[in-house]
Amino acid sequence: MIPPAFEYTRPTSVEDAVRTLAERGEDAKVLAGGQSLLPLLRMRLAFPELVVDVGRIPGLRGVREEGDALVIGALTSHHDVIADPLVRRHAGLLAAAAATVADPAIRHRGTLGGSLAHADPGGDLPAVALALDAELVAAGPGGRRSVPAREFFVDFLQTALRPDELLVEVRIPKTGDHDGWGFHYEKYSRVAQAWAMVGVAALVRREDGHIAEARIGLTNMGSTPLRAFAAEEALAGVGPDGVARAAQSAAEGTRPASDPAASAEYRAQLARVLTRRSVLAAAGMG
Repeated sequence: MIPPAFEYTRPTSVEDAVRTLAERGEDAKVLAGGQSLLPLLRMRLAFPELVVDVGRIPGLRGVREEGDALVIGALTSHHDVIADPLVRRHAGLLAAAAATVADPAIRHRGTLGGSLAHADPGGDLPAVALALDAELVAAGPGGRRSVPAREFFVDFLQTALRPDELLVEVRIPKTGDHDGWGFHYEKYSRVAQAWAMVGVAALVRREDGHIAEARIGLTNMGSTPLRAFAAEEALAGVGPDGVARAAQSAAEGTRPASDPAASAEYRAQLARVLTRRSVLAAAGMG
């Protein structure tokens, strides 16, 4: 299908992009890697008057360390996230999940910031950002502000980003194996490269053969990505024999959809099963 007509601009700096967004407001849409916006345009599910292409703004790609955090530029591609040694060492859950996104072509074009700003609850990386306690940094007319991932995802395809703001970087606390953290991302799809019917991002800190702390992000279990707080609480202090029982709480507080792909009840059961598998794998107990 042919997209609707729109104006196009390519700012050369964050300041230029923010100025344009402030002038045009909700009539403008940001284009980064294009893997989220372009399908919406082709299917005529989005009707922007102006597309603001930020894909060539310098300084929005790459990974660096800042103390106990990794800072990842919003335009960093999924491929570069997967390959980066700092991400693999200090935020392995992100690298593992990014490796499951769609296919190689999309992983080379799609960006971390674009995926998070699109906020599709069926996407892999928003739930991972929740599990990692990431902070998302937005630039606007008044400067920069940091939004915790737990406050960033507001509703289906809606975020806390204002119309005049641009997501510029993602800050992730380090959770390496040397600190006792293990991770695993597992999802279930009916066919290869399809959206996850349900996905579970598990981050587990081990201590003396037990789980000292667990963080669990859920994909496609509501209108936004979710944390499985009840299961996290139930997992604290348990050993291998207690994981299955704790995982039964994974769907508490969720509102999965019923659609042609799966019923809400089936998704809830998938969340419990995948949580058990992911936690056992992350804790090295599987």
